Amino acid sequence: MAQRSPFPPVFWLANFVEVLERFAYYGIYFSFGIYLTSLGYSRDQLGFVQTAFLLLSYCLPIVSGTLADRFGFKPMLIVAYLAYLPSVLLLILTKSFSGIALTMLSIGFAAGIFKPLVFGTVRAVTDKTNSTLGFGIFYAMVNVGGSLGPVVAGRLRAISWDYAFYAAAAAIGLMLVVTVLFYREPERELEQKGFGEKLAEIREALSDRRFAGFLLMLGVVFWIPFWAFFNLCALYVDRSLDTAELYRVMRGVLGAPVADFLSHEEGGTRRILGETISHTGYIIMIVQIAVSRVVERFRPIPAFSAGLLLAALGFVVLGAAAAGHVGLVFLGILLFAVGEMIASPRIQEYIARLAPKEKAGLYTGTNFLAVGVGAFSGVIYTPLYGRFADAGNPGFVWFVLAAHLVVGLAVLALYLRSAGTMAEQEG
Repeated sequence: MAQRSPFPPVFWLANFVEVLERFAYYGIYFSFGIYLTSLGYSRDQLGFVQTAFLLLSYCLPIVSGTLADRFGFKPMLIVAYLAYLPSVLLLILTKSFSGIALTMLSIGFAAGIFKPLVFGTVRAVTDKTNSTLGFGIFYAMVNVGGSLGPVVAGRLRAISWDYAFYAAAAAIGLMLVVTVLFYREPERELEQKGFGEKLAEIREALSDRRFAGFLLMLGVVFWIPFWAFFNLCALYVDRSLDTAELYRVMRGVLGAPVADFLSHEEGGTRRILGETISHTGYIIMIVQIAVSRVVERFRPIPAFSAGLLLAALGFVVLGAAAAGHVGLVFLGILLFAVGEMIASPRIQEYIARLAPKEKAGLYTGTNFLAVGVGAFSGVIYTPLYGRFADAGNPGFVWFVLAAHLVVGLAVLALYLRSAGTMAEQEG
C-alpha cells in the first residue's frame, strides 16, 4: 500500500472555513421558519422564501465553480464573504417581508458562490493516497458546523434574534480574515473553458432523455421530501409540539445538563428549542461510518430504496409525535437521518456510474438539477403544513410526506424497469 501523502496547510484551513460557513448557514436556515412566523408572516410566504433560497444555494454553484476554475478559489471565496456578511447583518435591520425575502436571497446567493469552493480545494490538494480520508474529514466538518449552528442560534435567539444574527456575521467575518491572511491557492492548472462551454457539457449529459427524466423523478421522489424535512422540522417541533414535555423527556434520558443546554425558560417553564434537535448532523457524525459499512454490500438502487422507506417510516413517527407522544420526535428524526445516510450517498454513486468513467464528473454535476427540483418543497409542503396546523392536525403533513416517498418509489421503480439504458457502466 502506498504511503499516504500529508495534507498541506490549506487543506486544514479550508476545512476550518467550512465549519464556520455551515455554522452560519444552518444557524440561520434552521431558525428561519421560527423567525418569520414569529414576525406574523404566513407559511405561504415562508415557503416562497425557502424555495427561492434553496434554488439559489444549489443551482448557482455551477456558475461559481466555473469561475473558480478560471480565476482561482481565493478570489471567489472573498467574493462570497463580501456578499454574505452585509446580507446577514441586514437581517437585523429589516423586518418587512420584502426586505427579509431579498436579504435571504442575498444569503442564498452568497452560499451558492461558496458551496463548490472548499470542496474544490479539498479535491485539488488530495491524491489517490489520501482522498478518501480527506473527503471523510471534509464531510465531518460539514456536519460539525451544521450541528453547532442551529444549537448556538437557538440558544442566542432565546435571548434576542439579533444575537443569533451577530453570531453568524462574526463567523463570516472570521472566515474573511483567515482567508485573506492565510489561504494559499492550491497549485493547479486553471481551466480556460467559458461558461457557455460548461453549459454545452451539461446539455450533452441531458441529451439522454432517459437520464434527464431520471433526474427529474429523483428531484420529485427524493429531494422534495428531503428538503421538506429541513424546512419544517424545527418549526413543527417549536410550534406544534409540547416542548415542555420534550424537555422532561430529554432530561429523563440524557440528564439535566444536556436538556438545559438545548432549552430555554419561558414563563417559568423550560422548553426545548425546536432548531436545536431538528437536524441530522449530530446523528450522521455518530453513525455514518457504521451505516456506510453495512450499505456498501448492496447495489445502489436497492440501498437507495431502503433508505427512502426508512425515511418514510421516520415521517410517520414524526407525525405520531403530535398525537401526544412527543418523545417520538427523537425516534422520527433518527429514522430519517439513517434513511438519509443510506439513500443520499448511494444515489450519488449511481448517477456517477451511469456514465462512462471519463464522464463521471459531468454526469454527477448534473445532479444539481434534481436538487433544484427539490427546492420546490417550500411552496408545496410549507403551506400544506400551515393548513394542517390551522385545522389542528399539524402531524398530518408528515403522513402525506411518507405517502409521497412510498408512491414515488413505486413510480421510480417502474421508470427504471422500463428505461432500459439506465444500467451502470463497468469500471
